[in-house]
Amino acid sequence: MTEPQPSSRLIWRLRLADSGAQLQPLLQSAGPDGWSRGRACSLASLLQEQAEAVRPHDLPVLKPLLALWQAHGGDAGLVDAAPLLPALIDHPLLFDAEAPARRIRVEAGQPALQMERVGAELRLKLLPDGLAGSGGALWQRPQPERLLVYQLTDELKALADLVGHGLTVPWQARQRVLEAIREVAPGLPLVDASPAFDPELPSEEADPALYALLTRQPEGLRLQLKVKPHPAAAWSAPGRGATGLVLDIDGEYRQFIRDLAAEAGRLRALREACPAIARGQRDGDGWLFADQHSALSLLAQLQAAGEDRVVCLWPHGDKIRLAAADGMPQLKLKVKRRGGWLQADGELELDDGRILTLRHLLAALANQKGKYLQLSDGDWLALSGSLGERLGELARMVDHAGPDGLAISPLAGPRLQALGEEAGQFDGDEGWRQQAARWREAAAFEPRVPPNLNATLRPYQLQGFAWMARLAHWGVGACLADDMGLGKTVQTLSLLLTRAHLGPQLAVAPTSVALNWLAEAARFAPSLRLRAYHQHRRLDDVGPGDLVVVSYGLLQREAEAFCDVHWASAVLDEAQAIKNPQSQRAQVAQSLRADFRLAASGTPVENHLGELWSLFRFIAPGLLGNLAQFEQRYAQPIADGDDTARAQLRALIQPYLLRRTKREVLTELPPKTETTRLIELSEQERHVYEAMRQEALARVAEADPAAGGQTMQALAELTRLRRFCCHPKLTQPDSALPASKLAAFAEICEELLDNGHKALVFSQFVDHLALVAEHLRQRGVRFHYLDGGTPSRQRKASMDAFQAGDGDLFLISLKAGGTGLNLTAADYVIHLDPWWNPAVEDQASDRAYRMGQQRPVTVYRLVAAGTIEEKIVELHRDKRALADSLLAGGDASASMDGEALLALLRGEAG
Repeated sequence: MTEPQPSSRLIWRLRLADSGAQLQPLLQSAGPDGWSRGRACSLASLLQEQAEAVRPHDLPVLKPLLALWQAHGGDAGLVDAAPLLPALIDHPLLFDAEAPARRIRVEAGQPALQMERVGAELRLKLLPDGLAGSGGALWQRPQPERLLVYQLTDELKALADLVGHGLTVPWQARQRVLEAIREVAPGLPLVDASPAFDPELPSEEADPALYALLTRQPEGLRLQLKVKPHPAAAWSAPGRGATGLVLDIDGEYRQFIRDLAAEAGRLRALREACPAIARGQRDGDGWLFADQHSALSLLAQLQAAGEDRVVCLWPHGDKIRLAAADGMPQLKLKVKRRGGWLQADGELELDDGRILTLRHLLAALANQKGKYLQLSDGDWLALSGSLGERLGELARMVDHAGPDGLAISPLAGPRLQALGEEAGQFDGDEGWRQQAARWREAAAFEPRVPPNLNATLRPYQLQGFAWMARLAHWGVGACLADDMGLGKTVQTLSLLLTRAHLGPQLAVAPTSVALNWLAEAARFAPSLRLRAYHQHRRLDDVGPGDLVVVSYGLLQREAEAFCDVHWASAVLDEAQAIKNPQSQRAQVAQSLRADFRLAASGTPVENHLGELWSLFRFIAPGLLGNLAQFEQRYAQPIADGDDTARAQLRALIQPYLLRRTKREVLTELPPKTETTRLIELSEQERHVYEAMRQEALARVAEADPAAGGQTMQALAELTRLRRFCCHPKLTQPDSALPASKLAAFAEICEELLDNGHKALVFSQFVDHLALVAEHLRQRGVRFHYLDGGTPSRQRKASMDAFQAGDGDLFLISLKAGGTGLNLTAADYVIHLDPWWNPAVEDQASDRAYRMGQQRPVTVYRLVAAGTIEEKIVELHRDKRALADSLLAGGDASASMDGEALLALLRGEAG
């Protein structure tokens, strides 16, 4: 059943003009010939009397129009209906007021965002034109019967506020801008209005040059590698993107074509020349270098590549300037002698033409590490490896900065001369030239071996004698650090004979060695008048030809008497005795007045490098600065593994220190074999050892960490464990446990004695030696014994008897017998327990392995497996390498902190 046709309907007539829109409602009646022409009606009556004519599609128009009409006092001529046009979209009964029979179809227009790339810029505009300023809606009438209405929604209003009547942004910022637009108006279409490349039209060749776009970061920089085909073009990725591009240049479109293969080739070449690029962290289309060192390394490589390979660009006013100084030829040095010091000054010319003073340069170097020095904010200097090392070496030699320059000890003159020879220019005043002349004269001095020396010196001993004589001629001290058993005493006596006429001379040695000095002086230098101070305690009558021999103990007790004498020569044998610079013994030695000072020691460093400083304060005061300076400049860096600091210290002290090893000079010495014999503890011993270790950990944990309490407790507990490893009775006197190490020692001894060998037996624990001695007595083994309480005469008598063939074993405490003994009658050495310091063990072993030894020597180290002793032996490996590089044996227990000692207690590897 069809729905009946309505008898009336409402139509609308629309009049459009640039000034606005007028909308008129008309009521039409249905008749036999169709709908009437329509009659005017009031808006109010349509909602009241004529409501049956109003359809749902009329209400969105009718109500807002009535409101506008009422707002304008009922004057329809004043009402602009343009804002209501969106309500007429798809309205079925809209007619043209100019042609009443013409029906108008109203459609929703689609706003869009137009993008146009113009060179290096992106231009943005909201379409259609005028929408941004329309106030709500904009209409276009492409045909008389068709009307497009564009509505300015809230989203488009926000976008209009951003874009306005047109927005221009850098091309490289396009992604960020478009992302922002999508957030505001996510459904808005984008229209590209950029001109297209036409391969049929003429094209110009694009620029393939590579650019490094650099941006400073808080601690580094960001790098982008780009090409710019033309100054008006945007940045592009090298070797990627469109081959052709169109640019608007001065109002004219021009075409350019890129050689992508050439761009990619330039990029590859740059990355090969600048390997630092690969170490950067990828960051979008660039690389991030998050620290100063990596950033400066990159910048140095980019600059070195040259502008023909890459052009570096920075944001205006925010650039890192990296100058370079390639080597010593760019350095000028001046030295003068002033008031007991050498005063150094100079300047360095940078590759950018600037001049830096040496004082400014070294001040920057003092607070910074590495090859890059920061001169000011954003201003850096790249030092070549050799120049950086040389300037660092010079800085380490400077004692202080004075008004006349940088003060350096005159004793550093030889090293300063060597640095000056590498500099581009080196000048010295008359005082400097006079000092240099004295060095040359001393170097050319050819001393003669005194005819009254009752010995024939070996070639290396002749060299040692000549070296000491030249330093004495120059007027400086010396450290003779030859290996044990190379005849340091006879070399020293040769020198003392040549200086005997200059005044009295002094030799200081440990008590055990002083007797050896007297014996060797009587044998090799009988013309010297020997004064054994322990027998004749007076110095008021000493004069030329006298050689006073005294122990360190007596020197310390009689300090005033010895310091009152002006000695022609003062010799400290076993000079490690003054290794502690704070000790009274070292203070007395420093106070001696002597024209020539000699320190003789096979181990000038036993625990740490501060001991070397103490020796050099005696022979070359001022050369190594004060102790704090030495620690900061050399000792701590070397401890941290700084090989450069080690090499520089070695070069600085080299003129004053001579060291030869047996391996270098005594090719006729028989071979030496060193064997570590691991001793498995019995099951009972292992149980007791582990219980003691756990108790030790508990006691250390309970110790007060303040003032080193835990460190001292840990060291004490480690000593208890070491003693137990030697023999259970050393920690538990009533113990009935069998001693595995004593059993192993007995087995070795039986084999040695059966084969006619003699052995030196060392232990650091005197009560351990006592247990071994008791064992030997029970088995009728003939032996000699020596510890710190053995009188000097008995000591010498035992040594002579053993050398003459009396006895098979010599039991010796490590500290008492490590020096001053010549026991080449033995061809085996047995260390019953490992000491922290391998140098001390080596020194003890060298009592048998020295000049005069004819048989191969074998050294046994007895080590309890799986215990603290095995960990100590592991530490030895690290210490020996340092000893070879800079004469440092190193006592682990003296330099390890509480945590390291605890690690040993826990059984962790050292």
